[in-house]
Amino acid sequence: MAWDGPPPPYRIETERLVIRCYEPADAPLLKDAVDSSIEHLRPFMPWTDDEPQPLEEKVALCRRFRAGFDAGENFTYGVFDAEERRQLGGAGLHPRIGPGGLEIGYFVRASEVRQGIATEAAAALTRVGFEVAEADRIEIRIDPRNEASLGVPARLGYEHEATLRRRLPDRDGEPLRDLAIFTRFREDHDPAAAPPLRAFDARGERIL
Repeated sequence: MAWDGPPPPYRIETERLVIRCYEPADAPLLKDAVDSSIEHLRPFMPWTDDEPQPLEEKVALCRRFRAGFDAGENFTYGVFDAEERRQLGGAGLHPRIGPGGLEIGYFVRASEVRQGIATEAAAALTRVGFEVAEADRIEIRIDPRNEASLGVPARLGYEHEATLRRRLPDRDGEPLRDLAIFTRFREDHDPAAAPPLRAFDARGERIL
């Protein structure tokens, strides 16, 4: 499902992070972040069953991420340190939850957990989701067994609307997982209270 609102920024700079659209040259950084975190991510990220991937496949994946971003179909970001020498995780604004809605997803590499990376990235995506992409609502959906992630939406003022039982697909032969849904609506967003950041469009022009 393509996003029918204005496109989110291609690049976001926060106090500690650079959150930006992938380029094929990011493949080694992405591979290092994932390869060093497979066991950490595996309980909650079924896509890790295909890891580790060779570098060539990571190059192709980065190209697909970029193509989806350019087409307005999915907005997948790498989360990097301020110097962009190391990938700290990944995040995204995903237009897959119905009209006017964007879903925030994220992961943090194993060596960077409990340092506020997910919260800082999700706060930035919340702001640009409302102020740039003009979403009506933004959701964060979490497996309730993932206790570390459950604190992120609460810290950002999202409301826990429901926990749906047996809704998330899991690996072959395993039971379906539960799904906790946290939501913020556009009318609840206060730009004056939003975190400071710099955001840039595809041409590199600042838009926030």
